[in-house]
Amino acid sequence: MYKDENQTLNKEHNHLSAYFEKISDVIRNYEEVILFGPSEAKNELLNLLKDNHLFGKIKIEVKPADKMTGVERFAFVTENFNPTW
Repeated sequence: MYKDENQTLNKEHNHLSAYFEKISDVIRNYEEVILFGPSEAKNELLNLLKDNHLFGKIKIEVKPADKMTGVERFAFVTENFNPTW
């Protein structure tokens, strides 16, 4: 049973690492980024980004947020970045 649990945890870790890598590729193209959401994944991602010199000039903030609908996410981003469109 322990072996199965360990394999499951390793699989989950690998999926999360791959997901963070995809997000990191996108973040490289921006000057400012807000990581938000209800889980601790945003903090894990922030720690990974801080350890990578490629993200040293990018302003990265972390803000807690409850689970949001698409409309709520749009309003959150609009309030934090105040786009001109």
